Amino acid sequence: MPRPAPPAAPSTAERVRNACAHAEHAVLAVPGMDPTPVSVHHMRQCGDAVIAVPATSAAKILTGDSDEHGAHGVLELTDHAPLPLREPVRTLVWLRGRVHAVPGPEQRTLADEVAAEHPHPELLDVGFGATLLRLVISSAVVADSTGAESVHNDELRRALPDPFCGMESAWLQHMHADHADIMARLARHLPARLRHGIVYPLAIDRYGLTLRIEGPHSDHDFRLPFGAPADSIETLSRAVLILAGCPLRSGLRGG
Repeated sequence: MPRPAPPAAPSTAERVRNACAHAEHAVLAVPGMDPTPVSVHHMRQCGDAVIAVPATSAAKILTGDSDEHGAHGVLELTDHAPLPLREPVRTLVWLRGRVHAVPGPEQRTLADEVAAEHPHPELLDVGFGATLLRLVISSAVVADSTGAESVHNDELRRALPDPFCGMESAWLQHMHADHADIMARLARHLPARLRHGIVYPLAIDRYGLTLRIEGPHSDHDFRLPFGAPADSIETLSRAVLILAGCPLRSGLRGG
């Protein structure tokens, strides 16, 4: 039997994971309250998201007074491209579930657990100006230029961020700033109608590369899948060079 073709892009659950790992802006919405800014957010494999909000926020008061099942809440996360694009938002994610207060004695312990996986300076404020909450996720919706898709929490628990997620921003900035020749070669894959715009590297993962084309009147995103998923920095670099038609070059590395 022929082997199935390799995936051309991350699954919906992986896209949620990637966007959450990159997102720097997040707000928590609960019914009847103004959106609350979130200084730290971290999605865990156990199926919840740990978030830090101002200690005086209405969200803290509401969840502290809610019943044992918590309060309904939606965490909105915004993933921005690391390049100066005309439309900088790459992805929006909405995580829906129940918000629970974290008991005072457990705040620092949980903060330390989060810091072990997701070091963030704002975690130092937990117990002082910030309070941790837990959002037990029931479902998620991710939206980008291709549309919106939903995913159940069971799939999120099984998914992991892309292995190159942490280096993606540096790679995209490096390609944009230092490899105009590679970008010009990659642009040859675009349909003729898109070849007259300004081309940027929008996203990269183990399955492929996405380009953003800023045209005179509108923007378009175009996906270039690799022949096979990359499993190391070396194979990722080689996959990009093969797409560009120059596989014999020594390599392509971000800072």
